[in-house]
Amino acid sequence: MNRVCGHIAVANSKALQLTGITKETFVEGGKVDMDGKTGEPTGILRENALGIVSRLAPKPGLKQLEEVCMLATKKAVEAGLTCVHWIVESAEEIRVLRKLDSEGKLPLRVRLGVSTELHGRLDSPLLKDAKEGMVKTGFVKILADGSLGAHTAALNEYYSDKQGTRGMLLYSQRALENLVLRAHKAGFQLAIHAIGDRAVGGVLKAYEKALKIFPRADHRHRIEHCSVLNASLIKRMRRLGVIASIQPHFVVSDFWVVSRVGKKRARWVYPFRTLLRKGLVVVSGSDCPVENISPLLGIWAAATQNKPKERMTADEALASYTVTAAYASFDEDKRGSVEAGKLADFTLLSASLHSVCSNQVKKALVKMTIVDGKLVCARKALP
Repeated sequence: MNRVCGHIAVANSKALQLTGITKETFVEGGKVDMDGKTGEPTGILRENALGIVSRLAPKPGLKQLEEVCMLATKKAVEAGLTCVHWIVESAEEIRVLRKLDSEGKLPLRVRLGVSTELHGRLDSPLLKDAKEGMVKTGFVKILADGSLGAHTAALNEYYSDKQGTRGMLLYSQRALENLVLRAHKAGFQLAIHAIGDRAVGGVLKAYEKALKIFPRADHRHRIEHCSVLNASLIKRMRRLGVIASIQPHFVVSDFWVVSRVGKKRARWVYPFRTLLRKGLVVVSGSDCPVENISPLLGIWAAATQNKPKERMTADEALASYTVTAAYASFDEDKRGSVEAGKLADFTLLSASLHSVCSNQVKKALVKMTIVDGKLVCARKALP
C-alpha cells in the first residue's frame, strides 16, 4: 500500500519474503525501516526501496496501457485541460501514446516527461517527434528527494515533529550533477522534483555546474514543487533563470506544514507571491494523481487558501496555468492565450473566474473543452 504521495509504502511479510528483503538490505536513495527491538524489517519502505517490491508487480500489457491512457486523457479534457505534462515510466508507455497520436485518438496535447528510468535512452527514436501530432518530447524528470508527508523531503534542519531526521537525498551530489549534465548537454529541458530546501540547494548547484560547463541560453530548466525555500535559494533560482513549477492545491492538502517544519520555516513553505515578486517565472500544475487534476481547484487554492501574504491574485493564478505554463513548454507563441495566430485551444466555464476564486469553485463547471478548434468535451446539461 502506497501513501498518496508515492514516497512511502508498506509491504506485507509475503512481499518481503518474495523480494528477499532482510535486516541487511541496503538501498541507495531509499530506506527499509527496521524494528528497533528485533532488527527485522517492519515492512515500511521509503523512496527507492519501494522499487524492490513494485518491480515484482505484473506489468500491464499494451492493450491495457492503451485503455488507461485513453481514460486519463478523457478525465483531463473533462477537467478543462488542453495540454498535459505527462511523466512516462517506460518505453512501452511512450509507444502507446505515439500510436494513439498517429491514429488521431488523443483529445489533447501531451508533453512527455522522461523519467530517470529512461535516462539511458535519451537518443532513442521514441523521443524523436513527428512534425505533426499531439505528442512532443518535453523534459527529463528527476527526483532529488521525497515528500514532506513521508518525512523524506530533504531539509537543511531536522523535522520539527521528527527530531533526528532531515529526510533523504535520492542521489549523491556527484550523481545528480552527472545526470543533469548529460541531459543538459543533450539539449533537454530538466524538471527536477525537489521539495526540501536541502534538495533545492543541491539541484541549483547541479544546474549551475552544468551551465558553467556547457552554457545554454534559454534552457528553461525547472524545479518541481520547490516547497521549502528561503531568500537565498529564491535569489539563486532567479539568477539561474530556473522556472518554479508549483502545485497550488498542496496548500490545502498539507494542512500539517507548521507541525512538520515549525513556524519559522513555515513562512517559506509555498511562497507563491514572493516568487512572483522576485521576478521568477511561476507555473502551476496539479501533481495528479497525488492531487485532483482540476486546474480550477488549483486556481482557487492559489488565490484563496494560501497564507494571506503569499496568495496570488485570480489573474496571476490563471496565468500560471495558461500563459506561463505554455512558456514552460516552449509554446508561448502557439498556446496559453486566446488571440489571433495561436492554436485554437481553450476552455469555456459555467462561471466567471471571480466565482472560482470566491470560494464558489465547486459550482464552476467546465462546459466545453476545445483543442485545435475541435470540440473534445462538452457537458450536455448544467445544474
